[in-house]
Amino acid sequence: MDETCSRRSAQFRFWGGLLQMTNHKPLVLASASPRRSELLRAAGIEFTVRVADIDETVLPGESPGDYVRRLAGEKAQAVARAGEMVLGADTTVVIGGEIAGKPVDAEDARRMLKLLSGQWHEVLTGVSLIRSGQIISEVAVTRVKFSELTEAEIDWYVSTGEPMDKAGAYGIQGYASRFVEGIEGNYSNVVGLPVQVVYRLLKEFELRIADCGLRIS
Repeated sequence: MDETCSRRSAQFRFWGGLLQMTNHKPLVLASASPRRSELLRAAGIEFTVRVADIDETVLPGESPGDYVRRLAGEKAQAVARAGEMVLGADTTVVIGGEIAGKPVDAEDARRMLKLLSGQWHEVLTGVSLIRSGQIISEVAVTRVKFSELTEAEIDWYVSTGEPMDKAGAYGIQGYASRFVEGIEGNYSNVVGLPVQVVYRLLKEFELRIADCGLRIS
């Protein structure tokens, strides 16, 4: 292994169960989502938060996968600084091929929940890592099925306020867990961040950057 490779390969180490970046500043999470922070923290990945403010409008003809991939990259790029590894992520729910973002009001939340009732839908999260102008991205997809919801159940759930800041008008880790009949794929992706994908991309990114081995000690 040459000197450059030696300097760059030891990017991560475990210390007290935490995944740390040894040769660079801590990972930067370009998101205000408390759920994403909780997921990274639970996985023992050290990070700091720097919130990105971007336009999240869907472009004409843009597919759900392209949409979340683009926003994840734009979020990371918006807050990136020299020498930092930045993580951007964006999650959306797709019902019948249509993107369902965060509800604009209670009635919109009811509308979305009626569409989810008794149906399978998809949750997509775009994940992007960027450092020194180089970027690596992936889209994780999880299928979720809701049980049949009554009008009373929908009204109750909307009244809790939980749907209002969540794509697709529900949070699988909260009250809505009682409505989930089945799930195919990564659970943490539905919460807002596919942690295993993030961990794998962190390792893959370092291998691409350094073009040499990764050492974990």
